[in-house]
Amino acid sequence: MIPRLWIAALQLSELLVSSVVHCLYGFYIFSTAVASDFSQAINECLKPNVNFNTDTELRGLDSKLSNNDMPPIVLVHGIFGFGKGRLGGLSYFAGAEKKDDRVLVPDLGSLTSIYDRARELFYYLKGGQVDYGEEHSKACGHSQFGRIYEQGHYPEWDEDHPIHFVGHSAGAQVVRLLQQMLADKAFKGYENTSENWVLSVTSLSGALNGTTRTYLDGMQPEDGRSMKPVCLLQLCRLGVIIYEWLDIPLLKNYYDFGFSHYNMSWKKIGISGLVDCLLGNTGPFAYGDWILPDLTIQGSMRLNSHLNTFPNTFYFSYATKRTRKIMGITVPSSILHIHPLFFIRIFQMSQWRHPPDVLPPYKGYRDEDWQDNDGALNTISMTYPRIPTKHPNRFIVDDSECQPLQPGIWYYKLVEADHILFVVNRERAGVQFDLIYDSIFERCRKHVFRSKPQTLPNQTNQ
Repeated sequence: MIPRLWIAALQLSELLVSSVVHCLYGFYIFSTAVASDFSQAINECLKPNVNFNTDTELRGLDSKLSNNDMPPIVLVHGIFGFGKGRLGGLSYFAGAEKKDDRVLVPDLGSLTSIYDRARELFYYLKGGQVDYGEEHSKACGHSQFGRIYEQGHYPEWDEDHPIHFVGHSAGAQVVRLLQQMLADKAFKGYENTSENWVLSVTSLSGALNGTTRTYLDGMQPEDGRSMKPVCLLQLCRLGVIIYEWLDIPLLKNYYDFGFSHYNMSWKKIGISGLVDCLLGNTGPFAYGDWILPDLTIQGSMRLNSHLNTFPNTFYFSYATKRTRKIMGITVPSSILHIHPLFFIRIFQMSQWRHPPDVLPPYKGYRDEDWQDNDGALNTISMTYPRIPTKHPNRFIVDDSECQPLQPGIWYYKLVEADHILFVVNRERAGVQFDLIYDSIFERCRKHVFRSKPQTLPNQTNQ
């Protein structure tokens, strides 16, 4: 009896500490964005009163993007992420989008499912009202239609005008599912889509095969769908439901979890609807239509079983890790160079053991294969799609090893970094930030093409 009480007390203490750390980090990000906006507002007030037509200027930029022959590079954020226009002037990709004239940073649901986010990404680019599909919408209990894009950010997108995609974390799976949807002609009214609309896919710390982090945070390892009664994700679920129910426009314009198509606002469901959501009877968490089930190993297997690596698309992956082995034990590789939020998480993931009384998620699963990690994802998961079947792949140390690039192969390399080193805070990554993004953008512009080499923006052929 006493040992059980000790274990329960330790688990509750861990939950409390983890909750406080995550809340503090969330507050840090939010306050950083507010401070940045406040500073920008003061600077605007102090500037001379010059009349700029912002709408005209933005339309001019969109026109420039539309008329240029250079394929755009689309940066797709991960879980709890945000696109351009959210959190004030804060950049999820830490300003990497400024490295090229032809970069788009869509704002997708930060906690919505991989499926819903892939649908949103399509209409963000092509334009029109987001259609989640009749069958999926009925099965998950939400509206079939969502946000309206009066004008797509790249309406001419087709096989002759393909796109480079860079996905961070869960964003990589969003891109892969979108490409499969294009191949399957899954968008009503667009019968000419194909996988060749995607020129290249770059996965940056990508969740290609799921993560054991989901089980540590509360997903049940038995099925990868349900949650433990008391866990960090349950607290997250309650907070998100209340945030959506309050539906405060100022806050939602600043940050949005992306569940508007579930109509959880107090104006629509009232008090009784809120109680139903909190009890788990309705809403995205009741149907499993949110991102965490997609990030379990089982959820990734279900998703990967329908996703292909296509012969005409170029694939590249950066797998991050912040662990090393000491006397055969996997531990965090550093103290000073790991974000405080991730140090404990890296240690927890390196010590994860699949419950012995639960069937392993796939045949051949071994705990030791999943010990190296970056605090959010296991390094093995980020290399290339490997479960339930391995896709064509090649490990490289230097980018020059894979020149000229061949399509249909996942080139992957290992990078010493935690999960958020290349997003949000550019100063943390230092010179590594420029090395990573410069290599990604240079590859997209110089080495990935179907007909002829591209010219870098603002440059001419020598």
